[in-house]
Amino acid sequence: MKNETDGIGSDRIIRRKQDGSLEFQRDDLTVEEPLEIRIGRKALATTMRTPGHDEELAAGFLISEGIVRIGDKIEKFSRPTSSLNRENILVVELATGLKLRLGSTRRFGTISTSCGICGKASIDAIRQNFPPVRSKNIRIGIDTLLAFPSLLRKQQSDFARTGGIHAAAIVDVDGNLKIVREDIGRHNAVDKAIGRAFLDGLLPLDRHLFLVSGRASFEIMQKALAAGIPIVAAVSAPSTLAVNFARESNQTLIGFLRPPSFNIYSHIERVMLDSL
Repeated sequence: MKNETDGIGSDRIIRRKQDGSLEFQRDDLTVEEPLEIRIGRKALATTMRTPGHDEELAAGFLISEGIVRIGDKIEKFSRPTSSLNRENILVVELATGLKLRLGSTRRFGTISTSCGICGKASIDAIRQNFPPVRSKNIRIGIDTLLAFPSLLRKQQSDFARTGGIHAAAIVDVDGNLKIVREDIGRHNAVDKAIGRAFLDGLLPLDRHLFLVSGRASFEIMQKALAAGIPIVAAVSAPSTLAVNFARESNQTLIGFLRPPSFNIYSHIERVMLDSL
């Protein structure tokens, strides 16, 4: 049965233990359901997500796709009253006079939890026209950086219960967690965090770092760039495309952040390595 408040479902399972015996027990599972994002009457995309923070998810999606930009306003969010599945549909109303930017960036069909850009015709079609990061004087210390994974784990309440959910966090250079969001899709967790910052009027986040619990993909780097974030750190590996994109976009990319070690793939100047 699904718990609407926290995106966790529970079911009975049969578990085989180490000694070979079997037992019945309850198991917590991450909820996965579709969310259709509409602008007015126009259906824009359907993403597979963990319910909760849907407004943030929609706002972050629009920012990272370049459909709205920093400084734009969203008038309101609503659910269609006549739809039987209204909890899985979110209608976004943009501020009066705001021009809808779709062009070649529009996503068609369903976006899965594992890939936020599946179905795109080519890399050229998904690469957004966001300017490179301009921030040059932001630097982070090694001790602060190495503390991030532990701080994130303490905030991952859903992961502790299910073991099947991703997290994304926005952190300042002093090591303070500002926003943490979880979702079954890593790109959705990122969108939820960025969306919260957008709705709070905090963008661009040019003195902040993005921390993700899984790997660093091209799309995560692009989303971070849309929010103006200069440093991205991932617990797991980056892709070649993510590294190349970071170098072109003046972003610092850190991978395999597993204390006491980490790898720096681009723009090393933002990490204070004096103690090495």
